[in-house]
Amino acid sequence: MNHYPFEFAVFIARVFLGILFFFQGYEKVFRLSTREIVESFHEPAHSRHLPDWMLNLGVYFTSYTELIGGFMLIIGLFKYYALFFLGLDLLFVAIAFSILRPMWDMQYVFPRLVLLILLLVSPANADIFSADYLFSIRQ
Repeated sequence: MNHYPFEFAVFIARVFLGILFFFQGYEKVFRLSTREIVESFHEPAHSRHLPDWMLNLGVYFTSYTELIGGFMLIIGLFKYYALFFLGLDLLFVAIAFSILRPMWDMQYVFPRLVLLILLLVSPANADIFSADYLFSIRQ
């Protein structure tokens, strides 16, 4: 392992970010239910004149993107697709929270954004502890 410190750092960042997103998505989909989340945001969204379809679409998109994208990051499969969708998820969340409450707390979003950008700019060949790498060396 002492020969691969950068590769191990990429692995830790990828899996850590995957865990954060996966369990957030898991909580939304299986424990709280997307319907409860929609109901909890209904009044603030309605007061800002956001249509119900946009609220529903946003909750379902973010919930399932976080669940599936987080899992994909944990195992390292289709990493860049997962990062792209999770990046869109973070942009959507930032826009939605800014519309609902202009001065919102970024303490949960900002660390994810930093890790996501770090993973996007790290070289693809540095992620050797992943399913993507295993599939690439088999070919």
